[in-house]
Amino acid sequence: MITPMTSDRASRVLHRSSGPVVAFGAPAVWAAAWVFLKPAGVAWGSFAGQLCGALAILLMAMAVVLISMLAWVEAWFDGIDRAAIWHRRLAITGMLLLAPHLLLSGNQSPSAIGPGLAVGSLLGLVTLVVWSVLPRWRSVLPHLVRGVVARLVATTPARLVDRVLGGYDRWRAVHRLTGLFLGIGFLHGLLDATAFGGSGALRWSYVAVGGIGLAFYAYRELLARRFAPLHDFEVAAVTPVGDGLTEITLRPLGRRFAFVPGQFAMVFLEARDGWHRHPFTIASGAAEDDLRITVKALGDWTGKVADRIAPGMPAVVGGPHGRFDHRKAKGHQVWIAGGVGVTPFLSWLRSLDHRPAGGHVDFFYTSAEEPVPYAEEIAALAEQHGVDVHLFGSAAGRRLNIDAVVDAVATDPAALSAFLCGPEGLVATMTTGLRAAGIPRRRIHREYFDWR
Repeated sequence: MITPMTSDRASRVLHRSSGPVVAFGAPAVWAAAWVFLKPAGVAWGSFAGQLCGALAILLMAMAVVLISMLAWVEAWFDGIDRAAIWHRRLAITGMLLLAPHLLLSGNQSPSAIGPGLAVGSLLGLVTLVVWSVLPRWRSVLPHLVRGVVARLVATTPARLVDRVLGGYDRWRAVHRLTGLFLGIGFLHGLLDATAFGGSGALRWSYVAVGGIGLAFYAYRELLARRFAPLHDFEVAAVTPVGDGLTEITLRPLGRRFAFVPGQFAMVFLEARDGWHRHPFTIASGAAEDDLRITVKALGDWTGKVADRIAPGMPAVVGGPHGRFDHRKAKGHQVWIAGGVGVTPFLSWLRSLDHRPAGGHVDFFYTSAEEPVPYAEEIAALAEQHGVDVHLFGSAAGRRLNIDAVVDAVATDPAALSAFLCGPEGLVATMTTGLRAAGIPRRRIHREYFDWR
C-alpha cells in the first residue's frame, strides 16, 4: 500500500506557496502593527531597536515551529526538508536583527537579571547558528573569500575545533537547546522592554508569539516522540556499492512500512558504538517489503558505517517524510542525480511498475567513481521501462554539464520538467543552466538531502 501525498495538483500548489508566504508575511504584518501601535512617549530610535528584538523573537519562534515535524508544517512547505531550510533562514535572519537591537535599544533602569539573560541568550543563539552554518560555509560565504577560509579550515587549530565540535549527534544534542535560549531571550524582553509603554496590545502580542514558540519547543522535546509513528526493523544486509556508498537493507519486524517513492525516513540504527539517528532517503521500490537506504561516507559516523553496522542489529524507522515526487509533472521529464543523490531516483526506477512516470524520462547520473555505482541495475530498469539513461563517470573524464543535458534531450525546454538531487554545487549549477535553457522555475524540483 502506498500512502497518498496530496489529493490534487491545486492543493499541492497552495501548500508549496503558503509556507514561504507566511514566513515573509507574518514578520511584515507584525512590524506594521507595532509601528501603528507605538506608544507616544517612546523615542523612535529605542523603539526601532526593541522592535528588532521583538522580530528576532518572532523569527526564532517560527523557526522552532518549523522543526516540530508536524504534518501541517510539511504540507505548508512542501516537505520537511524545505521546512528545515526555512528554519535555518529564519534563525539566521533573527540573529542578524539582534545587531540593531543591541545598538539602538536602551533602558536606563533594567531589571536585576534582564541584562544577564540577554547575554546568555545572545551567546547561546550565536553559538547554535554559527555551528549550523559552519558545515556549509562554502554556500554561505562570498566566492572571493572562500579560498582564504579554505586555507584556514585546513590548519591544525581548525581541525582540532572540528574534532571537538564535529559530528551530527553532538550537533543535534546541543541544537535541541534552541528553545531554551529562545525562552531566556523572551524573558529578557518581557522584563526590560520599554517599547510596550502603556500598550497592552504590544505586550500581549509579544507574550503570545513567545508563548507559541515555547509551546512548540515543549511539544517537540516532551511529547512529539509519543505521537510519532515508529516501526521496528533489523539490519538484513550491509553492501558496499562504490564511490563511498553503502547500501543498508532493513527487514521489518512488524507491519510493512508504507511510503511514496522519493520520500525519506528518520532512521535510528544501533551500531557497535551506540545508537545513531539520521535522515536517509529511501532507495527501495514501492512493492518491496524490506527497506533500503544508501549511505554516503560524509561524516564521522557515516564514514565508518560499514564497519559499525552488521546484520541482526536493531533499527527503528520514523516517517515517512518529504514530497519529492515525479508525479508532480506530466510530459517529458529530466532526472538529474549526483553521487548519493541517486537514491530517490533508484526508488522511482524500482517502482515504475506501480508508479509509472507521466511521460518520457531522460535520466542523467554523474558519479566520481568508475564504474558508476548501480550502473547495471539502472541500465536494466531503464531498458525495461523505456527510460533513456546518461551515465557520467568523472573519474573517466566524463563530466555532466548543462550542454550535455540540452544536447541529449530533443524537446522544447519550456515543455520539460526537471527533478534534481545531489551536491549543492551541482544542483545550483544545473538549476541555473536549466532556467537559462528555458525551463520555467515552477517545473524545476529538487530534494534537499543535506538539510541536517
